[in-house]
Amino acid sequence: MALSRLSATLRLLWRERIFYAFVAPFAVITILFGIWPILLSIQVSFTASATALRATPTWVGFANYWTIFADPLFTTSLWRTLVYTGLSVVANLAFALALAVLLDSTLLRRGNMAIRVALFLPVVTPDVAGYVVWRWLFDRSFGAVNAGLDMLGLPAFGGLSSPATATAAILIAELWHHSGFYMLIFLANLAIRDKQLEEAAAIDGATPWQIWRLIILPQLKPALLINAVYATIQFLKTFTVVVVMTKGGPNDQTNFVSYYAYQLFDQGRYGEATAMATILFSIIIVLSLSMLWISERSGTK
Repeated sequence: MALSRLSATLRLLWRERIFYAFVAPFAVITILFGIWPILLSIQVSFTASATALRATPTWVGFANYWTIFADPLFTTSLWRTLVYTGLSVVANLAFALALAVLLDSTLLRRGNMAIRVALFLPVVTPDVAGYVVWRWLFDRSFGAVNAGLDMLGLPAFGGLSSPATATAAILIAELWHHSGFYMLIFLANLAIRDKQLEEAAAIDGATPWQIWRLIILPQLKPALLINAVYATIQFLKTFTVVVVMTKGGPNDQTNFVSYYAYQLFDQGRYGEATAMATILFSIIIVLSLSMLWISERSGTK
């Protein structure tokens, strides 16, 4: 029996050899540069920082995890990361959906493609270059944002120098950078929806709001799921925008987990830094799988 199963498996592998030949290089790259570094990072989180990079490190168990959870700056950083992620996911998906609906409507017939390209360009703009420009725009002394507000007679925006507005400032910068990608996913889903259902509902006397809420929106569930999962992963790992624009300030207001772990790693506190990274990775996995499970239970395909 075992021999026959092995033979059947080998025949299947041989029949699908072309497929596996193309998949194999990507699988090897994923293992070497994705899975393996993650496993090594988790391993380092259980070692003493002073010996973490040696061939025979000193194992300390969960000591690094107890240390970081006793650090009030880490717990505050973790809470801020979760809150910022929630705000960013909602803001980006709402803004991207509004753009997609507008571009899919008949209101923008002329120049529709040019507008789509313009809205997607920030996605392919190098992160650092884009965030440097935003840092200049938000500058309190010569930034264009406050110059425009001053011309309109409005109060100045605190931007990156005020703890009350720093988070909002980097959220706006990330909204500019990422929303075009989510918009594209929504547009693709809108393009394949069943428009006959909308026509039938309109004939039956349904209002535009009823058509949108009861017919169009349910058909957008796959795009909403994909964007929600991707955005959650993206914003939990927020790092580049903080490095370029705020360095975690002011008063640690934007010191999210990724940046705090980087600071500790830069100080040679490898065990604690990788423990933070492991916790963040675990949260990402749990949230992503939970969202997928909820979508399956609700019938999203």
